[in-house]
Amino acid sequence: MNDSPRPLILVTNDDGYLAKGIRSLVDAMLSLGDVVVVAPDKPQSGMGHAVTLHHVLRLNAVHYPAAVHQAFSCSGTPVDCVKLAIDQVLHRTPDLIVSGINHGSNASTNILYSGTMSAAIEGAVEGIPSIGFSLLDFDADADFTAAAHFAHSIASQVLQHGLEEGVCLNVNIPKLPLSDIHGVKVCRQGRAYWEDNFDKRTDPSGKEYYWMTGEYAIHDKGEDTDEFALAHGFVSMVPVQYDLTAYHAFQRLNNWSLK
Repeated sequence: MNDSPRPLILVTNDDGYLAKGIRSLVDAMLSLGDVVVVAPDKPQSGMGHAVTLHHVLRLNAVHYPAAVHQAFSCSGTPVDCVKLAIDQVLHRTPDLIVSGINHGSNASTNILYSGTMSAAIEGAVEGIPSIGFSLLDFDADADFTAAAHFAHSIASQVLQHGLEEGVCLNVNIPKLPLSDIHGVKVCRQGRAYWEDNFDKRTDPSGKEYYWMTGEYAIHDKGEDTDEFALAHGFVSMVPVQYDLTAYHAFQRLNNWSLK
């Protein structure tokens, strides 16, 4: 008889606890372990790795399917959710943290701004295997069938095999039916970014304000990138580390005449 506990899985996101994406992710995790949800009480997209320092944080119990062990909304950021869950909610260190399923891409440099991926990176900082999932569809009522399928598959493999210390996974799923997706490719992060523009406008009281616009530009033609995989009907899976040290720059910098 096996008396070992089921894996403990923390689910969070940046679109808020009511988003369709997190509900789909919860459903995908239920057969893999005991699920606890701690997610923002409102959308927190673009918050990156922000934490709340100058305001109180609140947790409120929220209704989720009965199979979910506990579910809370949090007044803070996705990273706040992970920190509070580990310190205040969970009875032991989770075996896995999953974040998402985000409404929209977090491929390439989008990861730098992403609350979804920052929650996963915070998990890696805490030494916990973590995955961020994103679907390339911004529609609030998007079809998450394919994304949930791959979330379940990848999460089960992480639970079985683990991840290297300090590494989490950035998984993006193309906006395609499951039958049209060719599989999963392990990729590097492509070089693409938003070429920003700011629209200068005037509000009804005559005061000027700015609205950020721009275009997403891909400057990397490599066939081993996340953007290439997604454009060709594959799920992209990028191993991500929080160590941002540019080791390749050491030699050049050490040759400077510094006094």
